[in-house]
Amino acid sequence: MSQAELQSIARAEPIRRQIRWHILVFLLPALVIYSAVMVLPLIETLRLSLFNVVDGQPAFVGLANFKVLFGDARWASDFWNALKNNFIFFVIHMLVQNPIGVALAALLSIPKLRFVGFYRTAIFLPTLLSFVIVGFIWKLILSPIWGVAPWMMDLVGMKSLFAPWLGRPGSALIAVSLISVWQYVGIPMMLIYAALLSIPDEVIEAAECDGVTGWSQFFKIKLPLILPAIGIISILTFVGNFNAFDLVYTVQGALAGPDGSTDILGTLLYRTFFGFQLQLGDRSMGATIATVMFLIILAGVSLYLFVIQRRMRRYQF
Repeated sequence: MSQAELQSIARAEPIRRQIRWHILVFLLPALVIYSAVMVLPLIETLRLSLFNVVDGQPAFVGLANFKVLFGDARWASDFWNALKNNFIFFVIHMLVQNPIGVALAALLSIPKLRFVGFYRTAIFLPTLLSFVIVGFIWKLILSPIWGVAPWMMDLVGMKSLFAPWLGRPGSALIAVSLISVWQYVGIPMMLIYAALLSIPDEVIEAAECDGVTGWSQFFKIKLPLILPAIGIISILTFVGNFNAFDLVYTVQGALAGPDGSTDILGTLLYRTFFGFQLQLGDRSMGATIATVMFLIILAGVSLYLFVIQRRMRRYQF
């Protein structure tokens, strides 16, 4: 290339890309709504947790509210009890809901299974129901007075095993957790089912040629391929359980009885912020509990994104 050509190329003006303003126009409504509904309330909650009312006026108190929440005898007992129950609530979902969802998805993905559409719809249907309906229906089913559970257990000779599970401190939290599992097991089932369907037929055929079939094929071939989907389900379960409130409130009320055995962070936040019966609402302490919930969820999500997800092997087909 000659010197003149090089100089002409150097003098050539760079190509300017046209700014696509229409993308910002389309994103603006969603950004405004999300900021108004999520971002601004979150910022205000974090700010409110650092203030308290002193002599009738809001005053900046720093981390004093957190010190009261963790150290004051009255507040600490309720908070640590709710946090413990929340962890139990989460563990039951992880150990019961998600394995059942994976097993159901594996069964539905069997090629020769008939009525797959009916089974899939029937299992996923409770997820679409209102938590109010689910809560009151299960209260009626498990009622020892007019519930159908004692009668149905009597039909199979197991009436002696029936107990007022929602009314006993030792079993109430497990009962509420299993009700939640029944309602939401369709979500992990559908996500895992979609992940199983995305596995290429060539991979399955190669495994069958090597003599790997049945459940051995699922555990050795399919399960490693759907681990990213299981990870997403696990973190969604974590976030959903530590944001839980509605089902516990519907089944056991704001006091989350009996004796606070089903009290979780969501119900504690409700009673603290808005007040209940003779208890007056405390906005600052309610915001403090909400901030702790946010930090717990943030820590769990960060652990998954920056530690666990990076170590997962993803397969590209």
